[in-house]
Amino acid sequence: MATIKIPYGRGFVDLAVEDRNLRGVLESRAHHAKATEDQSTIVSQALENPIASPRLCELAKGKPKVVVITSDHTRPVPSKITLPLLLDEIRRGNPKADITILIATGFHRLTTPEEMINKFGEHIVRHEKLVNHDCRDEHSLVHVGVLPSNGQLILNRLAMEADLLVAEGFIEPHFFAGFSGGRKSVLPGVASTTTVLANHCAKFIASDFARAGVLENNPIHIDMLYAAKAAKLAFILNVVIDADKKVVKAFAGDMEKAHQKGCEFVTAMASVVAIPSDISITSNGGYPLDQNIYQAVKGMTAAEATLKEGGVVIIAAACNDGHGGQDFYETFLKYPTARAIFDEIMQIPMESTIPDQWESQILARILIKHKVILVTDQCDPKTITDMHMIHAYTLEEGLQLAYQIKGSDASVTVVPDGVSVIVRA
Repeated sequence: MATIKIPYGRGFVDLAVEDRNLRGVLESRAHHAKATEDQSTIVSQALENPIASPRLCELAKGKPKVVVITSDHTRPVPSKITLPLLLDEIRRGNPKADITILIATGFHRLTTPEEMINKFGEHIVRHEKLVNHDCRDEHSLVHVGVLPSNGQLILNRLAMEADLLVAEGFIEPHFFAGFSGGRKSVLPGVASTTTVLANHCAKFIASDFARAGVLENNPIHIDMLYAAKAAKLAFILNVVIDADKKVVKAFAGDMEKAHQKGCEFVTAMASVVAIPSDISITSNGGYPLDQNIYQAVKGMTAAEATLKEGGVVIIAAACNDGHGGQDFYETFLKYPTARAIFDEIMQIPMESTIPDQWESQILARILIKHKVILVTDQCDPKTITDMHMIHAYTLEEGLQLAYQIKGSDASVTVVPDGVSVIVRA
């Protein structure tokens, strides 16, 4: 009997699988990486040795208005460590800089004051200027141009009017953008509703290149990179984190080249070979990524990539914030089957993309092929069943339900943290 720790909420839950069923465990090597320095030292060294760029303190000289884009409450960027060091580096070169910290909410809801304190710490919230990006507030947005996809590029006015635009973030596999981090701070981070919807259209989401670990020929990435260049994103600080959300590596410097180096590092650490099984068990990496069903779809795609046809996905995700998107939820209420949802979405042209359509499209794609059991004791079971999934309170209950579907001798692959791996065939 194997016992495997699965991230859940702010901690872990134990999963027990009989040896006769377990085919393998797929984990990112980053989860077991041992940093040679403490987190602050790793970040400081990256800032002192930027990739393909002068130091940020040099870039900040003579730039009165500086905007630092940072991730919102749904992302595990360790901003309590990274952001003070980033601000110190700016002020080293320009002590009088007028700095605005712009929270890249993308298409998410705004970050609350309590969430800001939890993410950034009281000192930064009390002493720095923080602004929530609001993709729906037309007065805070400015038209910049046209994306390679022909979508309209509309970005946050503060970012566009900055004398120096900087971003912090983290790099992990992303289920349709290839990787998080880098250019993603701009699109979708500080983009308008119109721009996000165009970038996340059905055609792009359906592309074979819009997959975890893929940047080349990825139409979503191509638009994102264009947007970041149009915004003149001058410098990034991106980190790689382990299972405990601790920094194991940092990359700073040129928006494109530093991000590329980080993606190469993550690819080497996160790539795993699929072990096709009847049942695949995963998570969304715990807090903050498992706060809602919308985000949990990411982890499901890792399980999907290592399942036999007609398999069962079991995902542990707290989902204490519910479905995470009203349009996302209502799509599943409206249609009787996943196939009906998927077929309807594939008929929607880019200019008519609806909110949360991309998440509905991917979840429907999974549900057409597999059953999904969502394990949580913090979300209304009816919300889960309304969205065509099966609810279980515990992993043990979820596994027993899966055995009822696939048989007691069913094979099992475990992907403890579904958002941290790139599953290769």
